[in-house]
Amino acid sequence: MSLTDILSPSDIAAALRDCQAPDSFSPKKFFQISGMSKKSSSQLKEIFRILDNDQSGFIEEDELKYFLQRFECGARVLTTSETKTFLAAADHDGDGKIGAEGIDNFKYR
Repeated sequence: MSLTDILSPSDIAAALRDCQAPDSFSPKKFFQISGMSKKSSSQLKEIFRILDNDQSGFIEEDELKYFLQRFECGARVLTTSETKTFLAAADHDGDGKIGAEGIDNFKYR
């Protein structure tokens, strides 16, 4: 399964366009524009699985900086500041990674 099986390609493109400039990425806005904030828990878990590049069950900081590239290979890498802000917003237990069981923290509803 790919992200475009769950999310509209046009919504993904719009979300990526919105954050093209460095330090313009807002997780909440990206989730809204891409349609992720409207998806069911099972759909979000599948998105999480796809984004978890090493399939460890966690999205670590090193994976998170490539978040946009998981949606489109030519997308930019998140800046260090954007990555740390995103991680802090989604990592509520402070272990430095986002766990699959914490999908509710990841979806920004």
